[in-house]
Amino acid sequence: MTSVKICGLTTPETLDAALAGGAAFVGAVIFPKSPRHLDPLHAAALFERARGRAGVVAVTVDADDALLTEIALILKPDLLQLHGAETPARAEQVRTLTGAGIIKALPIRVHEDFAEAEVWDAFVDHLMFDAKPPEGSDLPGGVGARFDWTLLADRAFRHPWFVAGGLNPGNVAEAITISGAPAVDVSSGVETAPGVKDSALIAAFLEAARSA
Repeated sequence: MTSVKICGLTTPETLDAALAGGAAFVGAVIFPKSPRHLDPLHAAALFERARGRAGVVAVTVDADDALLTEIALILKPDLLQLHGAETPARAEQVRTLTGAGIIKALPIRVHEDFAEAEVWDAFVDHLMFDAKPPEGSDLPGGVGARFDWTLLADRAFRHPWFVAGGLNPGNVAEAITISGAPAVDVSSGVETAPGVKDSALIAAFLEAARSA
């Protein structure tokens, strides 16, 4: 079965919906520009209920050592998702500093964008292929954009990888079928407004992914 990550959770109700539906990973966004931002202390209190039930992921964007240390000490995530302009060398530093596994999100629009994935493959626990955000956006993801999933067909990587970007309950099964993705990630596709998750949409997304 395809693993699912529900990202940008901010309330007990929606986190419980993700866990009840069998999400393999649940994500806390720690990035002030995001409408889903939580500070590490708030995230730690919320995500404590997920321990042992799903992998806890802290999503960061070019975070400095001070913030990463705070996240590691307070939230204690299983995985850190790097969603900025980090380099493989920086990822190694982050792993050493925090003790967490690494997900690296890579923006995809065309075939040539996968060249970076070949470089990153040896440095991460998971790659995440996300749609490039629209021109002028100051958010690296979570904007509902999608890319051509056929670009991923027949590609192989060292570890299970995620498809993200523009997924929702109505298209996730198609995305899995076309791309062959072992894992998918959703945020805005299960929201009624930016940053406002909906428990029914989360349940529907998980059911659709399970049936793919």
